[in-house]
Amino acid sequence: MKTRCSWCTSDPLYTQYHDEEWGRPLHDDQKLFELLILEGAQAGLSWFTILKRREGYREAFDHFDAKKIARYDARKKAALMKNPGIIRNRLKIESTVTNAQAFLEVQKEFGTFDKFIWSFVGGKPKRNRWKAGEKLPAQTPEAEAMSKELKKRGFRFVGPTICYAYMQAAGLVDDHMADCFRARKE
Repeated sequence: MKTRCSWCTSDPLYTQYHDEEWGRPLHDDQKLFELLILEGAQAGLSWFTILKRREGYREAFDHFDAKKIARYDARKKAALMKNPGIIRNRLKIESTVTNAQAFLEVQKEFGTFDKFIWSFVGGKPKRNRWKAGEKLPAQTPEAEAMSKELKKRGFRFVGPTICYAYMQAAGLVDDHMADCFRARKE
């Protein structure tokens, strides 16, 4: 039996997410955008709630095509408010559109969102090795810096706690527990 991080439940969707995605370095702009939106949608909810709706989000938000989302009008936003496949929160829907616009501006300035977002960890994953019983931080100085810069650029739902969860999920930070089978040994 594989030893996993203590937060990982036995639900197959959760174990697959832990085993195949969480903490793996992500460099694809569209996937980085998707994850940023989903982490923001998670605010005040459990990650599992969002994970169960991820396919609904992909369908509702044009598979996270930032160019399309940036052009959503009031009619499209109203339709999203009626979509049972996502969290129907007006502020979170509005922020998705705003974040798509800000995302495109970052791409324009830096060439890729990847280049921008990975700059907060010097371009390579920060590896932590937490032991069983140790409490992981909810935020770090790097997450605070990321949050501040994203907010300055017009992003919403990007507080330091959301940014740290994003950093963990996108592999900017590897927070697999020391005894987890996914923990890199190097």
